[in-house]
Amino acid sequence: MSHRTTGAVVLGGSLTGMLAARALAPYAGRVTVIERDALPAGPGPRRGLPQARHAHQLWSGGTRALEALVPGVTARLRRAGAHRLPVTTDMVVLSPRGWYRRWDESHQMLLCTRDLLDATVRELVCADERIEVVENAEALGLDGSGGAVTGVRVRVAGAGVRTLGAGLVVDATGRASRTPRWLAELGLPAPRTRRVDAGVRYASRLYRAPQDAREGFPVVNVQPDPRSPGPGRGGVLLPVEDGRWLVTLFGTRGGEPSADAGDFERYAREELRHPLIGELLAGAEPLGGVSATRTTANRRHYYERMPVWPENLVVLGDALAALNPVYGHGMSVAAQSALALRSVLGRSGWDAPDLARSAQRAVARPAGAAWELAVGQDVFFPGAAQGGPSLRERLSAAYVGRLAYTATGNGRVARRVTDVMALERGAHVLLAPRVLVAAAAGPLKPQLSGPPLTKRERVAAGLL
Repeated sequence: MSHRTTGAVVLGGSLTGMLAARALAPYAGRVTVIERDALPAGPGPRRGLPQARHAHQLWSGGTRALEALVPGVTARLRRAGAHRLPVTTDMVVLSPRGWYRRWDESHQMLLCTRDLLDATVRELVCADERIEVVENAEALGLDGSGGAVTGVRVRVAGAGVRTLGAGLVVDATGRASRTPRWLAELGLPAPRTRRVDAGVRYASRLYRAPQDAREGFPVVNVQPDPRSPGPGRGGVLLPVEDGRWLVTLFGTRGGEPSADAGDFERYAREELRHPLIGELLAGAEPLGGVSATRTTANRRHYYERMPVWPENLVVLGDALAALNPVYGHGMSVAAQSALALRSVLGRSGWDAPDLARSAQRAVARPAGAAWELAVGQDVFFPGAAQGGPSLRERLSAAYVGRLAYTATGNGRVARRVTDVMALERGAHVLLAPRVLVAAAAGPLKPQLSGPPLTKRERVAAGLL
């Protein structure tokens, strides 16, 4: 039996870091969260989180994990204006294979701005006296050896550099993670890494929804078709708190939306596969300018496969697997990974030998499931990956494409597809005999000729 030092250090105070701190607190005794930024007192922008301006959602698999970690958070978010939308009942989606029907509820989405979500989670997590947040602090490197990490070197504004000892260090610093470099400094080999970059640029803007469309309006999603020649272009409209719509447009290399506010609605109307989002924006009021970013590549470090892994170090969230945000899985993976970390601690105990490797393998599972979903689409865009898609990826995509086509007219297959998209079940459910037979048969109903908006929704949005 090992005798691990009491206390944990979490690097990064965003959603992933806060949930990791919550998972650790009952076992570590005390948790110190190191955050580079000064955190806002309530819902507000952060310098180090530019992606917060773009569309975010919590699929039901992520919502369940979030609620398990922070009981009561869902009700708190709902009281603050977050929307709970049933899937696919309140979704109007143009898939690569046609419009989906609005089937009976199978799962749900939780929709709000990232600012509201982060502030709500942060308030509840930081109410735990075992958790301390150190702001305006930067992690400089790991202390210890290739066999075991014993702490982290930190530069705190106004206090200089100091070393924090820890029984466990969790890297939740996101895409900016420096763990590969830090491992090299400890004498360890570089992890196997894969990058799939479709060259996506995002442009997002908030709108005040028309008065009658501020409650009960569906998600609208126009997806690109990776099979089509040329750039992929898409967009999503999400109802968020305070009667607003958060609209994100995106395009791959050669088809990117601009940051010009004057071109935003034109792109939505003329460049997407269907003009619905642009038509809806004609009756809405823009609130502020356009936020744009290119930081959207899929990148995964396979830490769980390294032949040697130091004790007392775990990497999770975007620091482990950064995903193209268009699929909306990043926050759900963060919650599921933190819950997996807590499960390992609860099962093995704080002093268990090889705890870090067990935890790293556990958090890799939800990250890997979302990775396969994202890369299975993005790898087909020109220039996304060296050598293009593998034979396995081509075969998998062909089958998933057939399922997507079948789901446009088969409610049972649509449910299985959303089981996987909502991160409720693994992709193995798509290989069940009944699903294979249904995919071979194809859709049971004819494809829709246009978006399945109700008359009330059309009137509310000013389309009639």
